Amino acid sequence: MGTINVLEAFKILNQKGKFYFAGSSEMFGLVKETPQTENTAFNPRSPYGISKTAGYFATKNYREAYNMFACSGILFNHESPRRGGEFVTQKIIKGLNNIYNEKQNVLELGNLDAKRDWGFSGDYVRAMHLMLQQPKADDYVIATGETHSIREFVEKAALQFGYNIVWKGSGVNEIGLDKKTKKVIIKINPDFYRAAEVDLLLGAAEKAKEKLSWRPETDFDGLIKIMVDSVKKTVA
Repeated sequence: MGTINVLEAFKILNQKGKFYFAGSSEMFGLVKETPQTENTAFNPRSPYGISKTAGYFATKNYREAYNMFACSGILFNHESPRRGGEFVTQKIIKGLNNIYNEKQNVLELGNLDAKRDWGFSGDYVRAMHLMLQQPKADDYVIATGETHSIREFVEKAALQFGYNIVWKGSGVNEIGLDKKTKKVIIKINPDFYRAAEVDLLLGAAEKAKEKLSWRPETDFDGLIKIMVDSVKKTVA
């Protein structure tokens, strides 16, 4: 209802302005096709994804019904040092940093094999700005076109702290150890599994590349380095 209230106020008071709705790859949920584009059917698997889907259709409806400049960015996971600690990427990096600084013994995670299309927030904000500079409002998928598992994220982030993770066991009994010291770094906590998991998200941003001349400038390794460098600098 928050989105609808803003759209309604926008319709009444500010027809010459521009409205941007922050959509999400979670709208695709249990995906109907891979990769996901602007034409992929939505199938959300969480209250968050459901609310974003409703906001997306409200934005589209107001654009078409009232000729408003109202666009949506269907943004895949975008990360930065500003990401909250409750999100898995920041949880991984801050947890590894705490282990490195002997403030934490082990990092507990859920499903290591869920895959996401991770990009850098700075690139995605640039895409949002470009959407709002267009002569006509439209909807765009913003993504890197690459997918990586949480396991990969852990491995690459751990290397930034000097840990080379090797995995032993399976399922909830799987652990990640540092190859050199044999210290257990990662444990699985079944409480962190989603009730309705989204296993794979992978976006195709061809429309944004063509119409906005947008491309991501930061790759997966570069994103992790930015986040790790920031947490190290903060501690220092």
